[in-house]
Amino acid sequence: MSKPRILVARAVFPETLALLERHFEVEANQADAAWSRQELIARLQGKAGVFTTGGERIDAELLGACPDLKICANMAVGFNNFDLPAMTARRVLGTNTPDVLTETTADFGFALLMATARRLTESEHFLRAGLWNKWTIDLFAGSDVHGSTLGILGMGRIGQGIARRGAHGFGMDVIYHNRSRLSPQLESECKARYVGKEELLKTADHLVLVLPYSAESHHAIGAPELALMKPTATLVNIARGGIVDDAALAQALRDKRIAAAGLDVYEGEPKVHPDLLTVPNVVLTPHIASATVPTRKAMAKLAAENLVGFLVNGRPLTALNPEVLA
Repeated sequence: MSKPRILVARAVFPETLALLERHFEVEANQADAAWSRQELIARLQGKAGVFTTGGERIDAELLGACPDLKICANMAVGFNNFDLPAMTARRVLGTNTPDVLTETTADFGFALLMATARRLTESEHFLRAGLWNKWTIDLFAGSDVHGSTLGILGMGRIGQGIARRGAHGFGMDVIYHNRSRLSPQLESECKARYVGKEELLKTADHLVLVLPYSAESHHAIGAPELALMKPTATLVNIARGGIVDDAALAQALRDKRIAAAGLDVYEGEPKVHPDLLTVPNVVLTPHIASATVPTRKAMAKLAAENLVGFLVNGRPLTALNPEVLA
């Protein structure tokens, strides 16, 4: 009996590939070539599954052109590259990799918050340019993190991780807004207090965005929201590009309507809005919040296990649209 055929759309760890090759006939992109959409569709012909990494758009057009496709396994917790209703209509399973990246991503979110508040990028550029020739009392004076008010927009697993770090590690007053309020037990564990979105924006000294991307959350932070924030406040986005209006944020940073921002995600990434590259008071990183070797290996393993679980055993681990299994 022949093995199912799958496509691995980006380079993966050798051990991930070895796991997949035990169960499948694998076409792998270990050269990490940047395939066009048409090339991706061509390579998906005759494939029952695809291992994606978040950059490959799976929608009705692609599904219509790839009739053999049965599962798309994302190596990411987010899945805004999946048109899930279209996948469900075609009875194509989608899976993601929750939990395994929670603590690592929360670590990075807090690191980005710290770098933003304490102006690490600005000061390093200043030093590297040879401009440091004397100490002054206000040299790159930033804002305190300890004892300040941490606002979190989106309070899933990663948001809760950031809340715990802020409350227990830095004595921060944690407030949050979410589509649904946490249980009293979780609020107590996070030492977090639920508030409305407007109060969150007006009150937070440091605002961290950890909400999933959807049509409803597109530009959840735009010019009107930025205008509500304190001029001393910082904004950190580790969620998804498109949640922030990057052009409006760049203008707010230039006009000092907020003090600083830290961004790991962008609209249209890997392209970055050019205005963000010209303002000094922003820390920019290339979508690396989950980028530790152990975490990325765990994400890859879970994505691979979803392919094996579904195509070999009929039991995926983290199905996004389990109704297709019925």
